Formats: sequence, structure tokens, C-alpha cells
Amino acid sequence: MRSVLPMKAAKIGYIVLSVLYCVLGILLFAMPDLSLTAIGIMLGIGMIVFGIVKIIGYFSKDLFRLAFQYDLAFGGLLIALGIIVLVNPEHLVSFFCIVIGIAVLCDGLFKIQIAIDSKPFGIRTWWLILLFAVITVAAGVLLIIRPAQAARMLTVFLGISVFADGILNLIVAVFTVKIIDHQLSDDNDRYVEIDDD
Repeated sequence: MRSVLPMKAAKIGYIVLSVLYCVLGILLFAMPDLSLTAIGIMLGIGMIVFGIVKIIGYFSKDLFRLAFQYDLAFGGLLIALGIIVLVNPEHLVSFFCIVIGIAVLCDGLFKIQIAIDSKPFGIRTWWLILLFAVITVAAGVLLIIRPAQAARMLTVFLGISVFADGILNLIVAVFTVKIIDHQLSDDNDRYVEIDDD
């Protein structure tokens, strides 16, 4: 039997960080006058931690292998972007929003494919994943194409984008990560041939 501990850790990490992203999104939306340094530090740390959780999720190999299938590359991207944001959190507002916009856009695009791949598995909430993935993509695009707006407006866009991404990741973690205590290891996966005679 394969240990389900990495899968549980990845799922719990996804859920906790998704809720924290939602809270941060609401905070940014409600308090658009926060300093860019504080926003940069919070988002940079959040991206690095979420990147690590995504990489752990990729190696956990949950039952459907839907939620974490792109998370090795995307986790690495989040860690790199988080480091970039932490190195220079208070300067280049436009660049900062473009970096976050790219991360949100990529996550939304990956989740569109996860939604489409979920339908054949019989996951009835695939449409909900698709809906929030499209909203997340739109929020990411808005953040990328509006980098010259005033800092206050950018903070509102940033809050909406982070909130949408948090909700999307929460939905994906809750509805597509299935953990079975008696799941066989990948080494024991075998195809069984059925005789038609």
C-alpha cells in the first residue's frame, strides 16, 4: 500500500493556502491603500509557500491525478515569481501586477484543462471548476493589461485576482483530490485482460 500522508498534506495545504489567498484578496480589495511593500512581501511569501505545496502535490499522486498534474512546473514558476516579488516588493508597480497576473492567468488556464479532464471521471462539479477557471483567467488578463492604472485601482484588481485564484484552488482541492486509504502503489498498477470467449 502507498502512504496517503503526502496526498493528505498536499490537499490540506491546498485548502489552507486557498483560504488564505481568499482572505488576502478580500483584504486587498477592502484596503487598497496598503503599502506596496507589505503587499509584495505577503504575496511573495504566499507564492513561494504555495509553489512548495504544489510540488508536494505533484509527487503525492492522488487517485484521479487531476488537481496536481501540472503542479511540478507551475510550483516552480510560483517559487521563482515569489522570489522576484520578494527581492523588490516596493518598486515597479506595473511589473509587480504583471507578475501576479501571469501567475493567476497560468493557474486559470491549467484549471480549465483540469475541469475538462474531470468530466470523464464523473466529477459532477467539473462545470464549477470551469466557471471559476474562466473567471480567474479573466482576472489575470485584466491585471496584466491594466498595469498603468493608479496604485489604488491596481490593488483592487490584485485583490479580485488573488480572491478568484484562491476560490478556484479551493474548489479544485475539495472536489478533485480523492484519497483512498488502501490505494495500491503505482508499482502494483496492472492492466487486467478480459477474455471475450
